[in-house]
Amino acid sequence: MELVEQIDSLNQWLRDNYGITTDTNQALWQIVFSDDVFERRLTYHTKEGLELLTPQMVELPKYKQWIHQKYILENLVVVPEVNVHELSTQISYEPIWVFQDHLGNYLSPTRVACKFVIDSVYAAKGKKSMAKYKESEDETNPELRVKKIQKELFGNETRTGDSLAHNEGVRVDYGEVKLGNKPN
Repeated sequence: MELVEQIDSLNQWLRDNYGITTDTNQALWQIVFSDDVFERRLTYHTKEGLELLTPQMVELPKYKQWIHQKYILENLVVVPEVNVHELSTQISYEPIWVFQDHLGNYLSPTRVACKFVIDSVYAAKGKKSMAKYKESEDETNPELRVKKIQKELFGNETRTGDSLAHNEGVRVDYGEVKLGNKPN
């Protein structure tokens, strides 16, 4: 299995671009390897398949029995109240995308794929990205950044526009002369 980019680097990028929880400092999105993930879950059977008299909370593989040797993009979600007793937690990472092609063959995780999947999930929910404000990479020059902010804040303002707004100018509409922006 070949990696285009290191998973630690991708997970840091996900934290930086898609956010973390304010209380637990957990990433809202992460990439994990299917064979390495375990979770504490309420079980009614032993490893051998025998039924227990009372259910027990046991650490079990989360994906290994269904998804073999592939990376998974997970989203941190609130566990529905009806399922909290099964996991003994209020929030849990849930699988959103398996990095595989339509034939089930391994695909290497990439930023482009993550961004596409996450943006699609948010679009389906009718939300925009939950990421905090982040400067674009081309705004590293402070002078250009200030000019861009000024243009965004005051881009439509000119001496002529200011004069009209303060009733100090004259405008001509369809051959009529009007003073400032006062109604006729």
